[in-house]
Amino acid sequence: MEGKVSLYEIVKIVKKRALLIIVCLLLIVGITGAISYFFITPQYDANAQILINHKVVQDQQLSTQDIQTNLQLINTYTAIIKSPVILSIVIDNLNLNTTPDLLMEKIAMSNDQNSQVLNISVEDTSQKRAVSIANKTAEVFQEQITELMNVDNVTILSPAKEKKNKNPIIPNIPLNLAIATFLGLIIGVSISLLIEFFDTTVKTEQDVQDIMKFPLLGLISPISTKSIIKKDIQ
Repeated sequence: MEGKVSLYEIVKIVKKRALLIIVCLLLIVGITGAISYFFITPQYDANAQILINHKVVQDQQLSTQDIQTNLQLINTYTAIIKSPVILSIVIDNLNLNTTPDLLMEKIAMSNDQNSQVLNISVEDTSQKRAVSIANKTAEVFQEQITELMNVDNVTILSPAKEKKNKNPIIPNIPLNLAIATFLGLIIGVSISLLIEFFDTTVKTEQDVQDIMKFPLLGLISPISTKSIIKKDIQ
């Protein structure tokens, strides 16, 4: 097969190699499913929210400068939450068999732009433990920040909650299978096209015409062995 390949020829190749494509598809989807189910440890997440805001005394208005100060403190608070000072207390209170450095890898901090709400996200192999770590981290930080920075501007806005029948965030099996299906089709079609491109055997009169660069003048019909034997007997 030489030169450019038309869409019609690609469709013919796909139909011709349909079995090969299906085998590639099932193989890749099967391997992906097996790895997702049996080899990847499920990871669950839990999220707690804290609000960074000065306590307002009665008849006292919260100024724009106070809000900007709170926003600027968020980066500092993020570093403090993930520091050994906080995480060591969390480990002791929950009797966790880990270290502050390892626990820090499970915790992620985030907040929307210009938002005074700070999200504490925890990933763990146990949903119950992830919820406990997120809530305890928020509680310990709220208690310790008063001593560390002499401020009282942290409120637990939304504690993490354990949900029944919650699917793990890792592995995302539906997404993995969808990607595997797409890759299986691409690989199957690619292998089929490569087989056809590197197949130099002559199978049809069109192949002869493409190789010789001459128009065909005629065709010799195939003669079966039975016809030859029958003719010799006569």
